[in-house]
Order: sequence, then C-alpha cells, then structure tokens
Amino acid sequence: MERTYFVYILSSRSRNLYVGVTGDLARRMWEHRTHAVPGHTARYRINRLVHFETTADPASAIAREKQIKGWLRSRKIALIERSNPTWDDLAEGWFADSASGKAGPSLRSG
Repeated sequence: MERTYFVYILSSRSRNLYVGVTGDLARRMWEHRTHAVPGHTARYRINRLVHFETTADPASAIAREKQIKGWLRSRKIALIERSNPTWDDLAEGWFADSASGKAGPSLRSG
C-alpha cells in the first residue's frame, strides 16, 4: 500500500511561518495545535495550516521541505497565496476539541 507524505506551511495569526514534513498531517496538526511538542511553533503560536502538498516519496517530501525553507519569505507567501489567497486555516474543523486529546481524521495512508 502506498503512503502519502505531506510538506506543509503553518502560519501564526501575525503570519510567522513554519515549514514542515510529515507522514500524518492530522496527527501533526493536532500536535501543533495542542503544543504537544515544545519549541518554535508552540512558543510563537504557529498552528494555522495555510498550505500543503502531497507526494508518495519520502525523499521528495524532504527535498521539497528543504527547498521551500531555503526560499525568501516573499516566495513562500506567493506559494501560499496562489492556492489560499485569504490565508484560511485549511485544518479548521478537523478537531472537535483539541483540549480533550482526541485527534480528528487521519490523513495518513498506508
């Protein structure tokens, strides 16, 4: 069975950006939203999913993540705004109650 890997961009309300890669986007979003993993995204409340891409190849996902991380901020913003011009939270409504510890739908395949 083929797996899916996600390269994603998160934003805070003040538009600080974070680029990541994962094999389970729903789980990873829950971790960002509940601050389950301390660090940059928890400290700056970067937890709004504003862009994501999929691939079946983990090496391609990692390469794409590195590529995007190397871009100037203006290029990252252009990428987001091509598919999400209003910077909507694409994960809005995935979790009934983030505080309960119950994750929403899994976006992992395989």
